[in-house]
Amino acid sequence: MLVAVRFIASVFPWIGIAVLGLRPFEVRAASEWPMFRGNPQLTGVTSASLPDKPALKWTFKTGGPVKSSAAILGDRVFIGSSDSNLYCLQRSDGRKLWSFQSDGPIEGSPLVLDGRVYFGTANTNVYALDADSGKALWSFGLEDKILSSPNWVQSTITNRKDVLVGGYDFKLYSLGAATGRTNWVFETGNYINGTPAIGDGVTAFGGCDAVVHVVDVLNGKKQKEIEAGAYIAASGALVDQRLYVGHYENAFICVDLKDGRIAWTYKDRAFPYFSSPAVTTDRVIVGGRDKRLHCIKRSNGEPVWVFATRGKVDSSPVVAGDRILVGSDDGRIYMVSLTDGRELWNYEIGQPVQSSPAVVDGAFVIGSDDGSVYCFGSR
Repeated sequence: MLVAVRFIASVFPWIGIAVLGLRPFEVRAASEWPMFRGNPQLTGVTSASLPDKPALKWTFKTGGPVKSSAAILGDRVFIGSSDSNLYCLQRSDGRKLWSFQSDGPIEGSPLVLDGRVYFGTANTNVYALDADSGKALWSFGLEDKILSSPNWVQSTITNRKDVLVGGYDFKLYSLGAATGRTNWVFETGNYINGTPAIGDGVTAFGGCDAVVHVVDVLNGKKQKEIEAGAYIAASGALVDQRLYVGHYENAFICVDLKDGRIAWTYKDRAFPYFSSPAVTTDRVIVGGRDKRLHCIKRSNGEPVWVFATRGKVDSSPVVAGDRILVGSDDGRIYMVSLTDGRELWNYEIGQPVQSSPAVVDGAFVIGSDDGSVYCFGSR
């Protein structure tokens, strides 16, 4: 069966382009960042511009570490906290508009879609909330915790919008976005920690079973499985039928989904990768637990440059034009040149930054283990 995937271009044209598997430089996401990594391919690339020296605009204090990354839509910022709350903040000044007390810590990033906010918790539930009020619309219980972020898809065949989320019960679920009812369940051999990437009618993701799974998004049928060589905790980026992802045995790999093989492997020092990559037309940028940010040639996996921080880099980098934003466990946020890896700017928070930036034109939002959400923009 030929499966095609489309999105409502009049609302989110850049999302439609991304999911259809075109190149990330064609993605246009300057004004919105409605999900983890910005789009369903999880490319972490935006056409938004950033100030040369971002200034701190506001902070918002939660009751626990903020490992979740933000979603931004209009003047609203949605972000979870380990205090079990999902917060909706006003982007202009950080004022709390509402909060929703869930059943457990929220480490994954929320997804904003059609006036609803979707997220999972470490106490097994997926929630859908009304984005305007924070009122619960439905919840769905998995059999174990959820640390990944939800993704979404719409089928040209059924016209149905579905939310995909994986859990520590070894399963990937497809849920009706409007109802929370199960469409299908795909079982793997171990924990699913990362977010499933979507493109060209399939979802591709790695798991702690050391396998890259390729699954039809419409019916949940297995298309391929490729041995990765080690367990995968990170989310991969799916571009042009290739999944770019790091694993726990100190390597970053490019998996060719069409051929069902690993196209290339990048190895540097003996440290694992938990960061998710940003993928441009010719480069892949990813953080490592070796305390460095790595820039790799997309074509063959050869190194371009590395940038050293003072702590492990579990934060996932975002590319905005010729600049990269990323957090580090050394307590800093860095802006680095895409061209040569030079440091352009940094801001010291003082506690680990494992959250990833959510970037829109002229501003970005990021969380920290100090329990606060930070917004930076023009002076």
